[in-house]
Amino acid sequence: MPARRESAFAGILLSTLPALTVLAVAGAQGGLPWVTPPVTAPGVERRLFASDAAGTMVSYHVFLPPQYAAEPDRCFPVLYWLHGSGAATGSIAPVSGWFRDAIAAGLIPPMIVVFPNGMSYRMWCDSLDGATPMETVVIEDLLPVVDAAFRTVASREGRIVEGFSMGGQGAARLGLRHSDLFAAASILGGGPMQLDFLDEPAGTSFPRDLRLQIYEEVWGSSPAYYLAQHPSTIAEENAAAVIASGLRIRVAVGTLDAMLAGNVAYHEHLEALGIDHEFTPVPGVGHLAPAVMEGLGDANWAFYEEVFGGVGTRIGDLNADHRVDGTDLGILLGSWGECPPKSPCPADLDHDGIVGGSDLSILLGAWGE
Repeated sequence: MPARRESAFAGILLSTLPALTVLAVAGAQGGLPWVTPPVTAPGVERRLFASDAAGTMVSYHVFLPPQYAAEPDRCFPVLYWLHGSGAATGSIAPVSGWFRDAIAAGLIPPMIVVFPNGMSYRMWCDSLDGATPMETVVIEDLLPVVDAAFRTVASREGRIVEGFSMGGQGAARLGLRHSDLFAAASILGGGPMQLDFLDEPAGTSFPRDLRLQIYEEVWGSSPAYYLAQHPSTIAEENAAAVIASGLRIRVAVGTLDAMLAGNVAYHEHLEALGIDHEFTPVPGVGHLAPAVMEGLGDANWAFYEEVFGGVGTRIGDLNADHRVDGTDLGILLGSWGECPPKSPCPADLDHDGIVGGSDLSILLGAWGE
């Protein structure tokens, strides 16, 4: 069913490649596109927020499933989809369509899908010079913004971080570094995964000048900083926390993908660290997200069902036990007053930044099973 989107998605990816050099020049001239143009797609809207880390307004897109409007008393889990290099918005329409169709077919639970703006090639990493604190923008600014703006399951059980290519590498970094915030990390065709960024994987033809520019703008051309931010290093540093958290990790890559060797090495590294994960080389598939997901077959949809199945809750069910009762009332009263800045505030049921009488009224109105 969603496989029919593969050719369109591939076309989008291919059409963005020539634009990389143009984007590189724009970046070199100081133009940081923190705000992208809006994408028009069913269920998708663009939102803006004031980012303390970036010191400016930042955009993101969000897909809301039809159930969001149809069931106003329900809270929904959130999938954070990290895009690959190239156009920051190019994958939003096809990927949101992919999940929309899967939800409609009953293959996965209804979920909100958030598309952060990672620019064209900022690697979902705080740059060494501080100019693009991409990880901080997502983790410290965007997550609380999304939980405040929408009826989310505002806990790690209600979040997956997933991405493809640059986004897959980002999902590995953010997921394993912040296993207290995410229930699962899905790493699809992740790259770059080599230990030396300038060591171009066989089968790729990335322009050398652009590779050098990315190396400078993200990691300050520092091998030490590149390794410090590498998914393998992050796995080592956070192995105990990741294992204790039970973070669900999947790594999938096409056998014809130039990123294969790096993903195999990462899989072997996780094994050596004793970090439980799924690793699937998808036969006959290159560097295309929909082909990887289609190649995973039923296991692809089972992943979301196993992580998010039963996670969605009724509004007011603050402890997610599928009833609104005295325990939830106690949580709300214990949170009374202004919500802490940049912190989850699940008792703020009307999203006005304050836990007060309006929230109490909403909770009492939802009382019961």
